[in-house]
Amino acid sequence: MSLPTNLVTIHPYFKAHPGKEEQVQGVLDKFVATTTGEPKCLFYEFTVQGDEVFCREGYEGAAGVLHHLENVGAVLGEMLTISDLTRLEFHGPAEEIDQLRGPLGHLNPAWFVLRCGVPR
Repeated sequence: MSLPTNLVTIHPYFKAHPGKEEQVQGVLDKFVATTTGEPKCLFYEFTVQGDEVFCREGYEGAAGVLHHLENVGAVLGEMLTISDLTRLEFHGPAEEIDQLRGPLGHLNPAWFVLRCGVPR
């Protein structure tokens, strides 16, 4: 799969509240259903280790990220009633990350700026 040079990935980590693992799975299914039609979503999947949930997701540029977060806002709100967001990272080219700092800075994420890699 060829990825665009403006790829931005989001790396959220959640910790399910005790006894809520089954409910978490239902919300993960809602996330996937809500995200499926997003045209700028390049990949979107969840992995789980015990009570820790990780979402591996990538978008075409900052615009794709902002659209996604607006789209899943209600589902994210539901997820935060049964889990805690323990870490949030954004990874991508400087020009894309800079477009996210203002609108998403209140989330206190870790910002990772691309330095080098294998050409896509």
